[in-house]
Amino acid sequence: MTGTLIAPVIPSSAAAAGRAARAPAASRTLPLAVPPALSRPPALSRDVVYGLARVDRSGRVADRTVTGALGWRGGDRLTLTAEAGVVVIRRDPSGLVTMPPRSCVPIPAALRHRCGLLPGDPVLLSARPAEDTLTAYSLAVVDQALAAHIPFLAREGGNR
Repeated sequence: MTGTLIAPVIPSSAAAAGRAARAPAASRTLPLAVPPALSRPPALSRDVVYGLARVDRSGRVADRTVTGALGWRGGDRLTLTAEAGVVVIRRDPSGLVTMPPRSCVPIPAALRHRCGLLPGDPVLLSARPAEDTLTAYSLAVVDQALAAHIPFLAREGGNR
């Protein structure tokens, strides 16, 4: 196989000398997200215990840290209410739902359906031992709350 050789592309020494004589261009810095000014950063409340759990195929959510902080045990009666992606669970002697022996909280199908919770969906659990209350938030509700209260995330996020 014979053919013509292609000359390598090498910049001439004159071109290299011309570049060295110029001053270097100022480098641009990347923009950084700036959080809104706060008088002081918010503190995490010590009277709330948080956990993250997934709804299992039977509608149960389990986080031993959260239920342990509440002191709930198997056989406790619970009252559950739900609206717009939020389930509120209270220990109530006349409640219609019984806590199983394992540290999990059953969410009835009607309430899961009302909140749009499907098996495998993650929920943020918030326990308030002083109020003997557990609240389960769908992550869609958490996302909406974050977007409403921290607007710079929505602006800087790329989804405009």
